[in-house]
Amino acid sequence: MRLKTGISKLLLGTSLAAISLSGCASGGNSPQLPPAQFVSLQEGPGEDYLIGPLDQLTIFVWRNPELGAKVQVRPDGRITTPLITDMPAVGKTPAMLSADLKIALSEYIKDPLVSVIVDNFSGTFSQQVRIVGATEKPASIPYRANMTLLDAMIAVGGLSEYAAGNRARLIRFDKAVGAQKEYSLRIGKLLKDGDSRSNVRLEPGDVIIIPESAF
Repeated sequence: MRLKTGISKLLLGTSLAAISLSGCASGGNSPQLPPAQFVSLQEGPGEDYLIGPLDQLTIFVWRNPELGAKVQVRPDGRITTPLITDMPAVGKTPAMLSADLKIALSEYIKDPLVSVIVDNFSGTFSQQVRIVGATEKPASIPYRANMTLLDAMIAVGGLSEYAAGNRARLIRFDKAVGAQKEYSLRIGKLLKDGDSRSNVRLEPGDVIIIPESAF
């Protein structure tokens, strides 16, 4: 019930939060991430999504529908479609897999146009967001385009009864410096108070750690 109430407050306060972003103060010893802007979430993965094992794909070959298929990426990372056996798929973006399928099909048809759509996705390890600690159901969830902290917390059912949400931390690998960085999160204020300034944008590979209260 608290989660639903907090979300309602969060949506109502969006306009005010957009005006007061510059007044957001950081707390604790770890830096805080800037608040996420509210956008329409894309249901599927982004263009740079890397296909992972067990992802379900739709492959369409223009003017040759019999060569397309709905397939699931096997645990070995490969797929099989009409005329193509054991095509590596894991670690490729949909566009990269489309290009590889086009090359393979060029042996049988002239100038094939191939598209790949990710229907259901699990994501590789680096494409997931992990939430651990004092939450209702700790989990690794596939990263979706424009995913925010609020989206992740809804996916895991919110905080547990004894969670210290305002002492949570986010661990993120910074490619620019080649090392991990730690940021403070205020999940309690986000979920219980509906504070939109506490909602932050997530990135693939983020780890959210939620401690329990000391009492």
